[in-house]
Amino acid sequence: MAPPDPSIDRPLVIVLSGPSGAGKDAVMHRMRERGLPIAVPATMTTRAPRDGEVDGVHHVFVDRAEFERTLAEGELLEHAEVYGNYYGVPRSEVRTALARGRHVIVRVDVQGAASLRAVLAGALFLFIVPDDLEHLEAHLRERGTEDEAALQRRLAEARVELEQARHFDHVVTNVEGDLDATVDAAWALIEGEAARPDREPIVV
Repeated sequence: MAPPDPSIDRPLVIVLSGPSGAGKDAVMHRMRERGLPIAVPATMTTRAPRDGEVDGVHHVFVDRAEFERTLAEGELLEHAEVYGNYYGVPRSEVRTALARGRHVIVRVDVQGAASLRAVLAGALFLFIVPDDLEHLEAHLRERGTEDEAALQRRLAEARVELEQARHFDHVVTNVEGDLDATVDAAWALIEGEAARPDREPIVV
C-alpha cells in the first residue's frame, strides 16, 4: 500500500493498546518505516536521560516539580508512576502533531486506555491482539527481561486484558510472521474512520 499524502485534512488521535507482547510497538514502528503520516508524541518523564536519548525526541525530560505543575494545569492526557519515576503524555505534543496534519498515535496499556477514554473525546481506540496466545508467550520470552514467575504473571494479565477488547472501537489481529498485513488492516480502519463525516471532532 502506497503511503498517503503526508498531510491529513482530518487527523485523528489513535489510542493503541493491547496486552504486553501483542505487537503494539512493532505495528507503530512499521507504520513509521513505511512513511505513513503518523506522529508519536514524546512522553514527559522525570527519569534521567539514558545514553543516546534526545530531549524532545525520545522523551521530554523534566524534574518532579515541573511534572507536577504540568499535571496540576491539566496539560497531561494520561500519567503514571513507574519505578519511582513519573511518565505522562503532554497535550501540547498531541496538539502540535494534529496541527501538522498527522494522525497521532498514543500507545498505552489497557488501564491507560480506560483513563484516556474518559478525557479524550473523538479519539479512535484500537486494540491489538495476538493471533495465538502461544505467539504472545513466545514474544515475551524473546525479550528475556523477566524470570519465569514474572512471565507467568504477564500471561495471566494478558488473558484478563484480552477481555477488555469489547470496549475498543476496533480489534486488530497481529498476524504472526506478516506484520505488513497487520499494519494494512490497522491503516484501513484508520483511513475509514478519518473519512466518516459523522465522526466526533477531536478535543485535546
